[in-house]
Amino acid sequence: MKKIACFLCGVLIFTVLAGGCNKAEAEETEGTSETRPSVLEESLISEYTATETTVETTPPPTPEPTPTLPPQNILISFIGDCTLAEAAVWDGTYNGFDAVVGGDMEYCFKNATEILSKDDMTLANFEGTLTTSSSHKAKEYAFAGDPSYVEMLTYGSIEAVNLANNHTDDYFDVGINDTKSILEENGILWSDETNYSIFEVNGIKIGMAGTTFPTNQQAMYNAIDKLREDGCQIVIISCHWGIEKDYQPRDDQVVLAHNLIDYGADIVVGTHPHRLQPIEYYNGHYILYCLSNFCFGGNTSLGDPDSCIVQCNFRMDETNSYVVDYELTVIPYCQTTVWPGNDYCPKPYDWSSPEYYRVLEKLDWLQEDE
Repeated sequence: MKKIACFLCGVLIFTVLAGGCNKAEAEETEGTSETRPSVLEESLISEYTATETTVETTPPPTPEPTPTLPPQNILISFIGDCTLAEAAVWDGTYNGFDAVVGGDMEYCFKNATEILSKDDMTLANFEGTLTTSSSHKAKEYAFAGDPSYVEMLTYGSIEAVNLANNHTDDYFDVGINDTKSILEENGILWSDETNYSIFEVNGIKIGMAGTTFPTNQQAMYNAIDKLREDGCQIVIISCHWGIEKDYQPRDDQVVLAHNLIDYGADIVVGTHPHRLQPIEYYNGHYILYCLSNFCFGGNTSLGDPDSCIVQCNFRMDETNSYVVDYELTVIPYCQTTVWPGNDYCPKPYDWSSPEYYRVLEKLDWLQEDE
């Protein structure tokens, strides 16, 4: 009996204590505003937290480096006056350019295209207009070619022309605007004293500007500054200057040419006298004082048929930022395949012929290799 009594007493004490603990836990829970998450919720939170902390971000791909071009050699051809036009003469008559060419767009440059198509760019002095206008200035010669004649330039692989000369405005503003429009429509760049052009090849920008009988050299200084600002590594200045039929440049031509080179032009190219004048190597650069005519539709006969293609290889520095050397090659030409006369189809003189060396002598240029 005593053992039973002790057992019952122990059960009673455990029950009281357990009840007190449960009551205390209940009271503690009731005094809290938050609800303890369930086991499932705790599992989901733990899984989300683990996932969030282990997310790996993929780094952006490393851009491929821009390939650096090796030092470039840029070959540019220069030719003289090109007048692809019938001349309206002072007495109202016309010469025979249209009749001789007969609408054959490949005719005039057929003996030069093979050379000009292998360079990087060809620059010509385009002397005249491409227009259907019939109203022209009262002057000894006024030049207007049919707008379709622009194809002669494209077939000849001529990419750029200088319009700063004394025949661009022969047919007033109409002729000027027509000429510029047809050139642009056919992808041929043009430049003058206030309008500059840029031709780009192999990452090299070639800037061009031109001036007519220059009295304001500041205009060309401005052109050089602007072309350099636009990133041109090569700058060409065309000068339509001098006196017709002169075989030597006048003092003012020499002074201007030297000033342009000293200011920053890479090469100076002259036209207008209709004769070849010497090439000068000045301060590390070349000056082509006059390239004479190349294909000149304005005359049925030529007083001096000698001409040339001058090619300059511009060698760039290691970073293709500027020119470090200039290599000049002269290719002697005759302006016509018939002599005397003019059939408006230039042809090269045979190497080592008397005419070949005559051209080199006029240019004051020594060149023995073919």
